Amino acid sequence: MKSFIPYDSSCDFPIQNLPYGVFSTPGDANPRIGVAIGNQILDLKAVRHLFTGPLMKGQQEVFAEATLNAFMGLGRPYWQEARQTLQKILSQDDDTLQGNSELRSRAFVAQADAKMHLPAHIGDYTDFYSSIYHATNVGIMFRSKENALMPNWKHLPVGYHGRASSVVVSGTPIRRPKGQTQPVEGADPVFGPCRLMDFELEVAFFVGGAPTQLGTSVPASKAQDHIFGMVLMNDWSARDIQKWEYVPLGPFGAKNLGTTISPWVVTMEALSPFAIDNFPQDPKPFPYLQHEDKYNFDINLIVDLKPENGTPSTISRSNYRYMYWTAKQQLAHHTVTGCNINPGDLMASGTISGMASDSFGSMLELSWKGTKPIRLNDGSTRKFLQDNDEVILRGFCEGDSYRIGFGECKGKLLPTLDA
Repeated sequence: MKSFIPYDSSCDFPIQNLPYGVFSTPGDANPRIGVAIGNQILDLKAVRHLFTGPLMKGQQEVFAEATLNAFMGLGRPYWQEARQTLQKILSQDDDTLQGNSELRSRAFVAQADAKMHLPAHIGDYTDFYSSIYHATNVGIMFRSKENALMPNWKHLPVGYHGRASSVVVSGTPIRRPKGQTQPVEGADPVFGPCRLMDFELEVAFFVGGAPTQLGTSVPASKAQDHIFGMVLMNDWSARDIQKWEYVPLGPFGAKNLGTTISPWVVTMEALSPFAIDNFPQDPKPFPYLQHEDKYNFDINLIVDLKPENGTPSTISRSNYRYMYWTAKQQLAHHTVTGCNINPGDLMASGTISGMASDSFGSMLELSWKGTKPIRLNDGSTRKFLQDNDEVILRGFCEGDSYRIGFGECKGKLLPTLDA
């Protein structure tokens, strides 16, 4: 399958991908829905009349919206038909767009000329803790090797409810927070800027399908109908604030200071060729968490750290395959108590770490709680993030002469405000 839009094999956005995002331009400040292809954006508002399939012909106006929520809410048959239409009109064998120079001039925008926005209105955001190697590392650091995983961890996908209002799109600066910490164990707390600022390498999925009703649940075997697509995510974390505040109710201010996501939502249809065996689970989960299909994915994940005025250093290479609990199990557990979900809700994986030390997904692990400094390309070292450091996450699946990429998820850590 080839597109008439040119790109090379290292491009994140070939015709096999076609992720959705929301963008604006200097000439039109109104946010609108687009699809990434090569280094271009196809403006779906400009071509919505081309969605003439039996399902989408009556739903064309969802592509005139300023967010993806309405389209997400239509459900999988609509998403699949829209993907088929997009691949057809972007194909080198179709003249609908390729042969219409006037429409082409209106419909395509260079990504370099666009401003990206959050792809959806995020009503609710939940963060899980589903990578077994990350959970084990943290358990060893703060408890012991023999007691690394809590008794519940292999029975259910542990998670907490995050703050949707502070989820921001890639490129948004993040301010170093202030808060209470306890620098000396057993001493009184102090107030001031966070000293142990960290990133967390995560992948999150957007909920789709019709809203569910309060009191109903979605079993894992049917959860695919409510998973629209995935983005990269950096769950910025203030470790010293977290350590003091998290007992007994879990993370709060240490996590609500900002959460960065990549702007392009890679659909589950685009990821399906890269599905791999689910992580072996022992003990066997309860029936509501069981599903037979493969829903783990071979997604390469890379973290670069760029000091101010410096060059990026790759400090971690991980993979989504290290997830113990699948996205379907996460959604099933989220709803099993009767919690209702809505299109545009965001659910995140938790930090994704592998077995090797260079595949750890946070500074906490990479520096092993600050005991092993990380050396950067310029010779400087880090235990935790310094002011004006920029963290850049990348992710992609490798196909046969093509890749399914997520683009970048980046943010710069700014100094604490004095006021």
